[in-house]
Amino acid sequence: MIDNKIFDEFTKKMSDAMPPAFKNMQVDFEKNIKSMLASTFNKLDLVTREEFEVQSKVLEKTRAKLEALEEKIKNISLK
Repeated sequence: MIDNKIFDEFTKKMSDAMPPAFKNMQVDFEKNIKSMLASTFNKLDLVTREEFEVQSKVLEKTRAKLEALEEKIKNISLK
């Protein structure tokens, strides 16, 4: 899931850009934008930075094991 801080910052910038006459609708506007953004990002099937880092480490370990196995096979076939 995406960090809510991103949504908060974006909606604050959008609401700050609104003309003063619309400030009374600011709360509703923020809720609607947050909801819309959350829905859109959820449909994109994104991963968090933490999940990405974990999977990167798993891939590194797997790659190292594969290289070690390849080296073993190479050494066996040379004998």
